[in-house]
Amino acid sequence: MLTISQLAAYAGVTVRAVRHYHRIGLLPEPDRDRSGYRTYDAAAVVRLIRIRTLADAGVPLARVQELLAAGPEDFAGGVQEIDKTLRVEIRRLQNTRSRLARLAAGEHLALPQSVVDYLDRLRGLGVEERYIEMERDAWIMIAAQVPDSIDSVITRKHEELDDPDTVKLYSLLSGALDWPANDPRIVEVADIMERLMVRAVEAGHVGADDGIDDQFVDLLDSTAANSSPVAERLLEILEERGWRGWTRIERVPADRLNTELPSL
Repeated sequence: MLTISQLAAYAGVTVRAVRHYHRIGLLPEPDRDRSGYRTYDAAAVVRLIRIRTLADAGVPLARVQELLAAGPEDFAGGVQEIDKTLRVEIRRLQNTRSRLARLAAGEHLALPQSVVDYLDRLRGLGVEERYIEMERDAWIMIAAQVPDSIDSVITRKHEELDDPDTVKLYSLLSGALDWPANDPRIVEVADIMERLMVRAVEAGHVGADDGIDDQFVDLLDSTAANSSPVAERLLEILEERGWRGWTRIERVPADRLNTELPSL
């Protein structure tokens, strides 16, 4: 007969684990002998080894008792069910690890992959990091407001980057943060933006059906206007020409449509 220490040693567990299995009913607790000690036989060693093997395999202790009492068929079915659950959990943990790894890059915090890819494309065009950081913060707010449609919005932004006017616009805006408010290049930026606005109107990419409320649009517009004296002056020029709105075109001047605008 074995003491609890010997039982634990033969089964490869701790005495504390044996006592825990007693408490939850996995391992029957034997009666005490004449000296007041509990002693164990070979059957207890076998059962404890089976418990340890199932626990080490990831089987929840709440299911171990059920599996120990099951016949061969039920045991196999139970193991398969547990394996399926574990595979789901493994995928969840792998996804969590992937997200944590992406978070280390910084931009993935609160941004979907589609937006990160778009910002990386801007970097590839030579847009300076200060401007990208401003745009990133705006996209963080937009993605939080319209999470279900942000990918389609970014798809259209990628399409816009195929337009030489858009590329030229970004090349100018990239260095515009340091321009004085009377820099003549601001008019060139306004010309490009107006051409892009006209195309957006003609393509039907305007209106208030973007899922963003007016108050949030005002927040984005005011943030853009306050980013630099250049942005404020740029909005003034566009308003003088009859255009309103930065995030959303609110008013379309009919006399500016179907008109030959300055080209590159």
